[in-house]
Amino acid sequence: MALTKDQKTRLVVVAVAVQAVVAALTIRDINNRPDEAIRGPKRLWRLLGSINTTGSAAYWILGRKRGVELSSGS
Repeated sequence: MALTKDQKTRLVVVAVAVQAVVAALTIRDINNRPDEAIRGPKRLWRLLGSINTTGSAAYWILGRKRGVELSSGS
């Protein structure tokens, strides 16, 4: 089944919106997380997280250290 031009346009709009939300959440997490809770430099993860969804997924899977105590912010 081929997509119509209108369906393709909607698909692209949704994909771009999803990418924007995922990138924003990734950047927010990187900025709020201490350096010792991230594997590698924050600058690299910010770049990868903002380029595409694969970079964001890599950060969430590989870039965050598990078991690191985060401050509560209070």
